[in-house]
Amino acid sequence: MSSNAKIFRKGSKTYFTASLFFPPEVRRDVFSLYAFVRTADDFVDSVPQRKEEFYKFKKLYLKSLKSCKKSGNEIIDNFIDLFYRKKFKSEWVSAFLESMELDLTKKKYKSIDETLHYIYGSAEVIGLFMARILDLPKKADKHAQMLGRAMQMINFIRDIAEDNTFGRAYLPLDSKMKSLDYSFASSNKDMFVKYIHRNSLLYKKWQKSAEEGYKYIPKRYLVPIKTAADMYLWTASQIEKNPMIVYEKKVKPSRFRILKTLIANEVKCFRTSTKEKL
Repeated sequence: MSSNAKIFRKGSKTYFTASLFFPPEVRRDVFSLYAFVRTADDFVDSVPQRKEEFYKFKKLYLKSLKSCKKSGNEIIDNFIDLFYRKKFKSEWVSAFLESMELDLTKKKYKSIDETLHYIYGSAEVIGLFMARILDLPKKADKHAQMLGRAMQMINFIRDIAEDNTFGRAYLPLDSKMKSLDYSFASSNKDMFVKYIHRNSLLYKKWQKSAEEGYKYIPKRYLVPIKTAADMYLWTASQIEKNPMIVYEKKVKPSRFRILKTLIANEVKCFRTSTKEKL
C-alpha cells in the first residue's frame, strides 16, 4: 500500500472505503489529493498544534510550485503533479491553505458568512478538485461545491463537543444559544435542539443542491461519491433523532454500514445502466 493510501485509510474510514470503488487510475489521484489536504489538516488539528510544521509544509509547496522543481516531499510532489495534470486553479489551493491557517489563528465564527468563508477553503474547493479529477463538466462545479459544503456542515454539528473542548465554534451562536458547553446545552435542551435543527436545514438545502449534480457524474464514478454522501445523510439522521448525542459520542457509520451501502449503490447503478441499454 502506498504512503498516500495509508494516510487516507488512517484519516477517513468512510472516504477511504468508498474510494476503493473508483477505477485504479482515479483512485491514485484521489489518494494524492487526500494525502495533501489531510497532512495540512493534521498539522493544525493536532494537540498541540504543529504550527511550524504547517508553515514549513506550505512554504515547501509554494516553493516547489513556483520553481517547477521536486520538493523532496512525496506528498507535495504527488499533489503538484496532480495539480498540473488536472489543471487545478491555484486560487483553490490558496483558499484551502488559508482555511487551514485560520485554524491556527481563529477560534470563533460569529456569522454564517464567516463560517461559509472557512467552508469554501476547507471543503468546497475539495469538491472542485474532485470534479477535475473525475473530468466533470464545468456546470457540475457548483454542485461539487455544495457537496463539500454540506458534508462540512455535518462535520461541524457532529464535532460540536470536541471542538468546544479546544475553544472552537465553527457554527455561529445567536442571541438565545449563547454557548455550546454541555452544561448550557443540557440546561437549555429545547433551545439546543432547535439550534441543531436550524443548522440541519442548511445541510439539507446544500445536500439537495449537491444531489442535483449527480446527473453529471459518470455511473462508474457515482457509487463512491453517492456512498460517501449517504453516510453523511445517515450521520445527520442520527443526530436529528437525538441532538444531545453529539455530547455522548462521535457519530460515525460502521464499516459494515459503509460496505452495505456501497454494495446497494453498486447494484442500483448496475440495474439503472442495464435498463438504459434495453
